Amino acid sequence: MNNIRKASIADIPTIRELATIAFPHTYQAILSPEQIDYMMEWMYSESSLRRQMTEEGHSYYIAQQNGIPVGYLSIQPEGEDAYHLQKLYILPDYQGLGWGKRMFVHATKVIKERHPAPCRMLLNVNRHNGALHFYQKMGMAKVFEGDFAIGGGYYMNDYIMGLDL
Repeated sequence: MNNIRKASIADIPTIRELATIAFPHTYQAILSPEQIDYMMEWMYSESSLRRQMTEEGHSYYIAQQNGIPVGYLSIQPEGEDAYHLQKLYILPDYQGLGWGKRMFVHATKVIKERHPAPCRMLLNVNRHNGALHFYQKMGMAKVFEGDFAIGGGYYMNDYIMGLDL
């Protein structure tokens, strides 16, 4: 059975396990190994995930295929009429099976349930990430781009994409 379920604090080890595979795989041809290590600690340490979930308003969801976790996503309120799709990652062995679309649609459904009035979903995507085409296919458009300092002398070189819901 395939499903997407809301994650809890108890799922932090599962999210971390998925991230240790999916995140480096996504960025291995784009970022240095040192930057990947920095970002893994910055975004996926147990304390960071706990803070995201308990203090920063992130809602995590885990995709499961036949009970096996295959991906995760995170959405976060941003202002009155916007939500940020912070993360959407699928394990390499499960890419191309429709999970990306299912998870993206799930994120939009959750946002619409939380905010029935028109709002916008935003997303940062690295300018060299092949997923850019996926997000465009899902209806997102480039709103602007920027180079965002994240500490350690590293930057995220992203397009900010938007989708009106």
